[in-house]
Amino acid sequence: MTSQTRARGGTGRVLAAHLAVLALVGTAFAHVQLHAVFLALLFSEGAAVAVVPVAAVAGGTALFTAVGGLFRQFAPITGRASGRWVWGAGVYTLGTAGVLAVLVVDRQGPGLGPGADVLLHPFGGLCHALGAVPFLAGARVRLAALAGAAVLAGGWAYGVWESSRPLSPEEWLAANRVDRALLRVGDPPPGYALDVAHASATAFGAGYTRGDTRALRLSVERPGTGTGPRVDARGCPVPLGGTPVRCTDDGGGRLLVAYTDGHADGHERRELRLLRDGLLHVVALEDPRSDPAAARHVLSTLRPATGAELAPLAERSAPR
Repeated sequence: MTSQTRARGGTGRVLAAHLAVLALVGTAFAHVQLHAVFLALLFSEGAAVAVVPVAAVAGGTALFTAVGGLFRQFAPITGRASGRWVWGAGVYTLGTAGVLAVLVVDRQGPGLGPGADVLLHPFGGLCHALGAVPFLAGARVRLAALAGAAVLAGGWAYGVWESSRPLSPEEWLAANRVDRALLRVGDPPPGYALDVAHASATAFGAGYTRGDTRALRLSVERPGTGTGPRVDARGCPVPLGGTPVRCTDDGGGRLLVAYTDGHADGHERRELRLLRDGLLHVVALEDPRSDPAAARHVLSTLRPATGAELAPLAERSAPR
């Protein structure tokens, strides 16, 4: 390695360190400026609203002008006082424009999520550091700085795109640690439509609608792991409070359960329960007019749910 190469490497490290200092200053300033403007808009009235933005412009320009003294080796414009003020105004303007662009993209896209105000501060520091790039001397220095800026901007853009991309059903199931053995549905009876409602590590649920009414509700869980009532030796539920429950053999391994649950409407609640392959399948007849034959059809056609049937789970979830 020649002395000239070592000198260039040392110069590059010094420039990187100075840009890092500028980024830290920009981070602190972005924090103060964003909150000051927000509070001014929230609590001030009339002409007082304009005071904070004017103070932010003047204070930001003065702050970055003072930092400009570090860059005399790399930006000849900072070698004189008037040039440093031009530097300070330019870095402030370009950096603030970058922060506003981040805010606009954040509002139009899925958002940075909880803690967005914290994440915006480092973006503010980065934007102000990039605002210094046009003032640097030497085509190679500017090119290297702009290349770094492009990489960082590309990474941020990819992160925004990735966060806005909806999860696929497989990704959603993996992210929520769903017990895939529970993902079982029955074919919709004639006149019914299937709508998968929820899935988790302990339970799976789907509804069967007829018109505008959800007439049937299917739930699948492993016995003893759900939130339902305990059962007796026959598999008949034993709800709390001594509610009368009638259980009758419905054939095919099914158990027809009928009970009143204390609702004011006084309607009898009915459900069909089937224990098969170590899983408890329960079809509740939510509409009192529902025919138990429809519930029997669901339980007699049980099968693994398809990807298309599980797609609503991911579609209803928030972006990643």
